[in-house]
Amino acid sequence: MPNYRRAFIPGGTWFFTVNLLQRHNNDLLIREIGLLRETVKRVRERHPFRIDAWVVLPYPMHSVWTLPPGDADFSMRWRLIKSAFSRELAKTERRSSVRKAAGERGIWQSFRSLPTSL
Repeated sequence: MPNYRRAFIPGGTWFFTVNLLQRHNNDLLIREIGLLRETVKRVRERHPFRIDAWVVLPYPMHSVWTLPPGDADFSMRWRLIKSAFSRELAKTERRSSVRKAAGERGIWQSFRSLPTSL
């Protein structure tokens, strides 16, 4: 398993790429853009951050965030956004036994499911 190093700099600015698990013929982020916007809005109300840029494509999204001074917890914000978004969707995706055992939806790409070839 990879040992990622992350810089936790309070008040820092970060670039993120977040992918859907199923990339081919998947326009979920575009179809559900209203839900995604509402989810991000609700998370920002409780855990503020500045959106410097955000691009939503059919299966990835890219964003640049700046957190408030003294705050470096971007991972908690992503967890809240992804879980709240997922909870609102109908459960139609195929889930592996690993995801079922972990209680995870089959929506978001995780480090366990990175593509082996491009």
